[in-house]
Amino acid sequence: MLALARQAWAGSSQIKEATRMKFTVGMKMDGKTDHTLVDAEDALIAALKVKMQRPKAEILYVRRANKRGDARHPARPKVNS
Repeated sequence: MLALARQAWAGSSQIKEATRMKFTVGMKMDGKTDHTLVDAEDALIAALKVKMQRPKAEILYVRRANKRGDARHPARPKVNS
């Protein structure tokens, strides 16, 4: 019985690891504000991903992305460098 419970718990944690959410990360860089969409497991990871891409950026906010608001104010496309 205990082995079955461990298997069920391990399976649920793997499912949680695989699920990613979209976050909107607001930032300020060179006196200008901007935001970008990031796929991440949680808000802290989303903020750290943006900080790694743009070290000089000041992170202002992180929130779950929403369809209506983000469609009205789309993020700029990512620049791959």
